[in-house]
Amino acid sequence: MGYMIWIGAAVTVLGLVGLIWCIATVARARAAGLRDEELKARLQRVVAVNMAALFVSAIGLMMVVVGVLLR
Repeated sequence: MGYMIWIGAAVTVLGLVGLIWCIATVARARAAGLRDEELKARLQRVVAVNMAALFVSAIGLMMVVVGVLLR
């Protein structure tokens, strides 16, 4: 089950890349000095990507744990 550990690690890294993208996008939006409504609209779009990235990274970590337990 060693392959499951590596696949899970890759999936976790994909989730982390998504989280880093969300952080960078929010930082750029805040630095742009937008009005409240515009900033809120941009942040609402990022929330969906943020939740998906958290889900992907959690699934990847679960795959790693299962791979370790089955090894």
